[in-house]
Amino acid sequence: MSMQPDEILLDAEDRMQKAVDVFKDALQGLRTGRATPGLVDTVRVNYHGSPTPLKQLANISCPEPQQIVIRPFDQSIVNEIVKAIQASDAGMAPNSDGRLIRINVPSLSTERRRELTQRVGKFAEDSRISIRNIRRDANKHAETSEKDKIISEDQMKTTKDDIQELTKKFEGTVNEQAKQKEQDIMDE
Repeated sequence: MSMQPDEILLDAEDRMQKAVDVFKDALQGLRTGRATPGLVDTVRVNYHGSPTPLKQLANISCPEPQQIVIRPFDQSIVNEIVKAIQASDAGMAPNSDGRLIRINVPSLSTERRRELTQRVGKFAEDSRISIRNIRRDANKHAETSEKDKIISEDQMKTTKDDIQELTKKFEGTVNEQAKQKEQDIMDE
């Protein structure tokens, strides 16, 4: 498919940003040893037969650094929320009094911290691979556009250089965020 250079770049930038956003969401779900709503707000709860993110069903707060409190909008789904949290890979034990759900977030062991930093590394690598795949697609679009005489050879080369700059920028963002998250995990 032939495209103009600015269309190719906008498409690549948009897709690379989405890859970074997916990476950010994955990082939010990893715990550091401090309680945050991000540890449970994406847990999917069976609500009237459809899996719904917990943050749409309850108010989630962290009154203390080691505790998460969940206040469901609908009291009848407290048990469903407890089941969903237990089934998630968050590794936390919720306590319910029938109205509220409390989760104590224990400190992380050294072994668990290592596992989590490895997961951060894997998420980062998956994100970098996505970004590189987007770069490859964008470069193909530039080559096709040049072959179809939509753009000149010089424009194709300039477009490819711009695509490489975008790739560097977004990979840099992923690397910085991964490094920060690993630091947060090890320092808690």
